[in-house]
Amino acid sequence: MTSDTSKKIRTLIVDDEDLARQVLREFLSAHPEIEIVAECANGFEAVKCATELEPDLLFLDIQMPKLDGFEVLELIGANRAVVFVTAYDAFAIRAFEVHAVDYLLKPIGAERFNAALERAKERLSGKLQTAPLPAMELAASARPPSQYLDRIPVRDGTSVFIIPVAKLDYAEAQDDYVALASGGKKHLKQQTISSLEAALDPSRFLRIHRSCIVNLERVVKIEPFGKDTHVAVLAGGTQLPVSRAGHARLRAFLDR
Repeated sequence: MTSDTSKKIRTLIVDDEDLARQVLREFLSAHPEIEIVAECANGFEAVKCATELEPDLLFLDIQMPKLDGFEVLELIGANRAVVFVTAYDAFAIRAFEVHAVDYLLKPIGAERFNAALERAKERLSGKLQTAPLPAMELAASARPPSQYLDRIPVRDGTSVFIIPVAKLDYAEAQDDYVALASGGKKHLKQQTISSLEAALDPSRFLRIHRSCIVNLERVVKIEPFGKDTHVAVLAGGTQLPVSRAGHARLRAFLDR
């Protein structure tokens, strides 16, 4: 935001419940400095609108079908003010208290709403200095221990693709991105290979090289590739580099 007091706060409402969107809309109508640029009923719409409209502020529901609030934030980035809206999930609320501008617990009261909006305006004006975590870390902090990903959302422009983890063949690091290989196609996602590794079930996925994670079910065999080096051969013929440490771990799995 700029110092121009006439500048509207561009706001996006995201909730799969029509009544919840209506409540937020009514509360916001009492604040002339707010401009509602769009309302979204699901996460796919939210990613599209956030990408195209670039709102300053999001009121973002967490429990939504197809794409939840964490996945939305992961895809659009956390470089904007976000007030989470949720009906339950105490574990997630603890993460919100630390990392988000604020959260609203349904049913939402006017006084609590106004307090959250004030905090959001302080964040936008620079008065509230608490910095949000990167979106991937925020999502990880709200995931219960030992609960691993079962799907990976990927954004391509304003479109969103969902890759079921069971259909992920392998992932390769490419600078600040990972290339996710699934069904003969590759999708780029802005994420580190280490954060992806931490989110995947280690009994199903193995880091076989500093730049590569493989779905163990796809590995057919290991072959030598020059002096002291190896490659993992996947079903379909793809070959992936295997480091010395990765070779020992992969060998142990294949020999079981």
